[in-house]
Amino acid sequence: MPIGHEHRVPKRQLLTLNCHEAWVHQLEALGCPLEIIDGLPNRPVPSWDIRTRPVPENGRLITLAQAHEKPGGYDCIIAHSIQDLMDVRRIAGARLLVIHNRLESRLQSESKNHLDPPQVQQTLKHYLKLVGGHVVAVSAAKGQSWGFAGGDVVEFGVEITLDPPWNGELAAGLRVANQIDRKKEILLWDFHTAAFAGIPVTLIGHNPGMPGVYPSKDWDDLKQTFCRHRFFIHTAHPLLEDGYNMATIEAMAAGLPVLGNRHPSSPVEHGVSGFLSDDPATLNQYAHQLLADRELAGRMGQQARQKVARCFSRSRFASRFMKVIEKAMAYGHQRS
Repeated sequence: MPIGHEHRVPKRQLLTLNCHEAWVHQLEALGCPLEIIDGLPNRPVPSWDIRTRPVPENGRLITLAQAHEKPGGYDCIIAHSIQDLMDVRRIAGARLLVIHNRLESRLQSESKNHLDPPQVQQTLKHYLKLVGGHVVAVSAAKGQSWGFAGGDVVEFGVEITLDPPWNGELAAGLRVANQIDRKKEILLWDFHTAAFAGIPVTLIGHNPGMPGVYPSKDWDDLKQTFCRHRFFIHTAHPLLEDGYNMATIEAMAAGLPVLGNRHPSSPVEHGVSGFLSDDPATLNQYAHQLLADRELAGRMGQQARQKVARCFSRSRFASRFMKVIEKAMAYGHQRS
């Protein structure tokens, strides 16, 4: 259910663009009317994928043309890229840019362009100044990589009470990742392969080049998949990606311990809510230990749930994100 803010601030009219369904779905917690521009060309996600998440209860899919027709515009437009900002340049409303990726990993995935990081940072800051945009990052490291050290950060929010009970009946690990072929260095895929050799692992995500790997059927199916598995896997290069992604937090909320490499931003406490090691053989031993001991996995998973409740709750996300929206609106009013 949405986290109510109607007693503190008016319900803001929000506009966003379809980019990352799992992240956009969090905006349901704000309790504000939300319109989502869908069907834009030349996008990785051309239309809303209900296999990832349902459309937010307070949300409505619209076209870019319909957004232009809204009388008076919006209180705040939540963008996810410079391209988004350009697409909505003629629509009235405060601008809020969400940084989802590290600049280093973005440039690596687009290495054919050979862009200079400081130049990209300056270009973004210049454009934001022109349009009066404010920035929020999903992690401090991601904000810093784009030149916004010390700026606003709002981490993911997960509602742990909505997850069905964990049972861990399937003695297997689980990983959720998309476009692995393009992100092997970012995801430390060679390390993953070595660490979980001989371990049954279910892989879920959009990976057309990997036979037998498919996205979940829908959000309910993914939650059931979380609950059946013994542990979750997240490995990532410390210089290119955070020590967790949204699926990691969702898995912890569902009661799964997490296995991965050591990472300064990992939410996992080694030996308490999961196991971390930079040695593939050692991590492999930890995986075997959890496969053999369901009760241990359950105890560690409960610690993982408590960590999420403290640091990644949906109410925390809603409260902090609404404050950032108000800040973006105040900045926009100052400029106008």
